[in-house]
Amino acid sequence: MAFLMGCCTFFVNVLCVPLHLIRAVGLYEIYKRFFPMCLYRCSIMYNKKMYDKKKDLFRSLSEFKKPGEQLTILEIGCGTGTNFQFYPPGCKVICADPNPHLQKYLKASMGDNEQLSYESFLVASGEDMGSIESDSVDVVVCTLVLCTVNDTPRTLRETRRMLRPGGAFFFMEHVVADASTWSYFFQHVLQPLWHYFGDGCEVTRETWKHLEAAGFSELRLRHIEAPLMFLIKPHIVGYAVK
Repeated sequence: MAFLMGCCTFFVNVLCVPLHLIRAVGLYEIYKRFFPMCLYRCSIMYNKKMYDKKKDLFRSLSEFKKPGEQLTILEIGCGTGTNFQFYPPGCKVICADPNPHLQKYLKASMGDNEQLSYESFLVASGEDMGSIESDSVDVVVCTLVLCTVNDTPRTLRETRRMLRPGGAFFFMEHVVADASTWSYFFQHVLQPLWHYFGDGCEVTRETWKHLEAAGFSELRLRHIEAPLMFLIKPHIVGYAVK
């Protein structure tokens, strides 16, 4: 099976040579301008499929609010703001994303969720959040983000740095399937093509291992099968406490 998977992956890589060349000469940046429109449409469909699971995950957010103070949420990879509807009314949201072209859709989501207050939009990646002070936020949120960051352990270190003691990191991420399944096979075979479609997204990551090694005082993590296409069906959801 490993030999067949390697051969098929090589074949897909050959098919992706034009895409490799487009990226090499800098033309892939054009797609990054159109990617927010694709993300917006995909996020709407994802929210419909995952609404109950997101609602269940984020119902615990208010538990991390300090008495008498406003709950502060930092969302890394905020995308088009599709998580805003699940946040407790009255909380303060700091948005961060490496793609500056998302602001049009982000502002629309802000307008639809006026029960929240928004502090800023930072053009920043999860690995480099130096503009956010240490121990300064109650909650950090990542959904479908750890699949695209270049350095997952570094992103989690930054997350722990920014969280106040007792704060929590909430996550919902697709991950690699069990190695005995055909989903695992096709995740690896189609990864070269998926990388371009998903603006760097990887479907072959064992993200839970990084979370287990990140040094949080408490980790509540569940593996679930999401009602989605087979490539992104395996998910992990939960939260980790600093």
